[in-house]
Amino acid sequence: MRLKSGFMRLLVCSLCFIPAITQASDLDRFKGLSGTINIAGGTAHIPVMKQAAKAVMKANGEIRITIAGGGSGVGAQQVAKGLVEIGNTGRQLKPSEAKHGLVSFPFAIDGVAAIINPANPIQALTQQQVADIYAGKITNWQSLGGNDRAINIFTRDEASGTRAVFVKKLLRNSPMVNHANVVPSNGAMKTAIARDPGAIGYSSVGYIDNTVKAPALDNVQPTNEACASGEYPVVRKLYMNTKGEPQGLVREFIDYIYSPQGAEYIRAAGYIPVSNQ
Repeated sequence: MRLKSGFMRLLVCSLCFIPAITQASDLDRFKGLSGTINIAGGTAHIPVMKQAAKAVMKANGEIRITIAGGGSGVGAQQVAKGLVEIGNTGRQLKPSEAKHGLVSFPFAIDGVAAIINPANPIQALTQQQVADIYAGKITNWQSLGGNDRAINIFTRDEASGTRAVFVKKLLRNSPMVNHANVVPSNGAMKTAIARDPGAIGYSSVGYIDNTVKAPALDNVQPTNEACASGEYPVVRKLYMNTKGEPQGLVREFIDYIYSPQGAEYIRAAGYIPVSNQ
């Protein structure tokens, strides 16, 4: 019995180390490497990039990774100019961007949803109602069954991939009022909506938490499951982009994002991993 008991303790302890061993093997690709990777662009990517960069730099002190936002347009522009090694976009590259020899690596699926303040009693909107709000045709929440309160519209700047997807797939390229409040990132959008009971904005589904509310769109809740199944239609891929085929350290970092550990970072950020095919 002692032998059996000791064996079971050994087995349990061995199993406890399996996740650590798996993670370590994903990071083994960085052994013996050194250098710097500069990353900029879409803000939806930042949670994933930060977690991956933190793990890589902890495993190898000879590697430095910097991460900045700026939006998809900035990411594409900076990588094309050689100012960063990876430029992130929340949309496919435009022909004017791709012509610079950029190579795209889609790594996650994300939804884009309209968001409102949690104090707003509205639980559902139609695609047409959201379009009418942003066109300035509906200006008070009371018109939609809510409180008698003016609607304050928030949007992103034109460099934003989140904005591009929202305008194309949710607004269907209908006009947007020119007096909308412009914010620079998904995080700033969430903060602005959380502070304003009359606000409406939009953000990556991965950024939605209990500080904001995402109404159902045409009776479909914007969840990861609905995005993955296609039931929720306002979805996009998140891309890493490099100038030419990536080499050395940059190639290893991109491969790490596609690894099992990278997939965990993607899921933790609220997105759906995409395989590298």
